[in-house]
Amino acid sequence: MHASSAITLTQPMASPLSYSYFSLIFFLLISLLGTSSSASSSTSSHRLLTPERANADRFKQWLAWNVKNHRQKSALRSELAAAQLAPNTTWGALDWQLRKAEENTVEVTVSQDGTGDYKSVKEALDTIPLFNTRRVIVKIKPGVYWEKISIPRALPFVTFFGDASDPPTITGNDTASVTGSGGTPLRTFQSATVVVDANYFVAINIRFENTAPHEVGFRGQQAVALRVSGNKAAFYNCSFIGSQDTLYDHKGLHYFNHCFIQGSVDFIFGYGRSLYEVASVTAQKRTESSMASGFSFKNSTVTGTGLIYLGRAWGDYSRVVFSYTFMDKLVLPQGWSDWGKPKRDPRRVYYGEYNCRGPGANTTGRVAWARILSDEEAQPFLGTYYIDGDSWLLSP
Repeated sequence: MHASSAITLTQPMASPLSYSYFSLIFFLLISLLGTSSSASSSTSSHRLLTPERANADRFKQWLAWNVKNHRQKSALRSELAAAQLAPNTTWGALDWQLRKAEENTVEVTVSQDGTGDYKSVKEALDTIPLFNTRRVIVKIKPGVYWEKISIPRALPFVTFFGDASDPPTITGNDTASVTGSGGTPLRTFQSATVVVDANYFVAINIRFENTAPHEVGFRGQQAVALRVSGNKAAFYNCSFIGSQDTLYDHKGLHYFNHCFIQGSVDFIFGYGRSLYEVASVTAQKRTESSMASGFSFKNSTVTGTGLIYLGRAWGDYSRVVFSYTFMDKLVLPQGWSDWGKPKRDPRRVYYGEYNCRGPGANTTGRVAWARILSDEEAQPFLGTYYIDGDSWLLSP
């Protein structure tokens, strides 16, 4: 992949949002309540990314159809369960763990000036009991927090909540080559400034940062700002700032809305199954052809300086789709990097584009294994979000 001096990935900033409002949205996304919620960008984003009204109307029509279809399936499943025709099924069941957690919230405040409950994020996390069952909202006051933070699997239901007008920054500068406490290099996995291994994590109005510079040609320069390995995580109005390997979307079901992601090489990568309503350049690696992983980018803007690929097929079963996205002129004509394997089997690699716009969206010179998706092919990647058991992206 080509490196660049700065890749700036932008989306119109969201308006200030109360936690209670976002909590309700998040709960509806993750719980199967018989209603639906589809994530969307601001009106100005639609004007930028889908200038043709006909395309926007067609997208809305499809969303309406998908909502209706999902409700019909949910009703049928409930009837079957009530009739005890499928006594072992969990179809239509609420995510009771999340529901219980959201009904019993607790708030703590972090402020470096001593006016909060704690002076550091780590101090606040250390007070949460293991195997926590309540939603713990950690309100972080503005400031720059030089901390290396890890949220273990035993601490689910944690929310980082910052000020939308002056988001707090959690920053660090570790790289893969830095020596850890055991005398061995951290490697990419442990270089992250913030690590989220817990399920049900939420971040709102937070800036995650790794300030380590990337030098072209040098090994061990991977410097992760955030690694998310927990399931059912959501990020709203957050920034992820770094250079190489900024955002490690490691594994699990994740949702990013109104986020800003910046880097130069492979700065979104991993095995996660995620929907991004932001802008990004990606590297994807998969070792099997299941639908359990893959990235879908919708209503996004890809911009910056230099020349870049949209991503590279790092593994034989990579899958990335861009839809309704504005691609600036820095996107190379071939779009995707062949990663040294120009004869990739198109039956395995799935990189597609759907209704994209901008000077970088010229697809005439794309690599052979990338494709322009038809309406039918694009539907599973357009990102209506329902949670039904372990299914995050529910295809029509």
